[in-house]
Amino acid sequence: MGRPALFAAALAGSGLAAPGPAAGEGDPARGETLFRPCAACHMIGPGAVNRIGPHLNGILDRPIASVEGFAYSDAMSEAGAGGRAWDDTALDNFLAAPRNYVPGTAMVFRGVHDAGDRADLVAYMDAAGTPDAAPAADAAPSPEVAAILALDGDAAYGAYLSSECTACHAAGGSDIPAIDGLPPELFAAALVAYRDRSRDHQVMNTVTARLGDEEIAALTAHFASAD
Repeated sequence: MGRPALFAAALAGSGLAAPGPAAGEGDPARGETLFRPCAACHMIGPGAVNRIGPHLNGILDRPIASVEGFAYSDAMSEAGAGGRAWDDTALDNFLAAPRNYVPGTAMVFRGVHDAGDRADLVAYMDAAGTPDAAPAADAAPSPEVAAILALDGDAAYGAYLSSECTACHAAGGSDIPAIDGLPPELFAAALVAYRDRSRDHQVMNTVTARLGDEEIAALTAHFASAD
């Protein structure tokens, strides 16, 4: 069975196919607050560009995996191969459980379990991300991330450090995603976002507070080469 067929099967069998709340049913102001963790990877609104994830301007009714210049995972590209778009229902279902809705997605996010929170997020993205708010464009990594990527990361040292990561991010995990093989720019940027607390997660904030640039470079090198 090819990936498009697997994607269709996942939609049918995931238990997530019920229609989600329409964007107009949510509270955009509350959604803006809920969006803060998303902002570690995604930009929205005037001046938005691609970062770790694609910009989210015009996300509602936008064809899946269609932002020009963004390097989508194979799973996400193939999910959009049939012209499927991010309508209210698709976006609600994806936000509920990204890795159930698009098996194999590189998006490292467990999902938003509360339907009201998802409705508020969708309402905010609809209000903030008008389709013409910004052109699609690639953004260079932040200077901090770029400096880490420029280091010659010691993969062997990263393997030594990795046990604390793999204690939770075991290969094939269904709730906490696997991180083997993540692109270096995505992996390093995520750790930096947790370290500077622009991305909020109690455990990850604590773990990354102990990491210097050399340690992040080593972990990046290790996980980029891991199968």
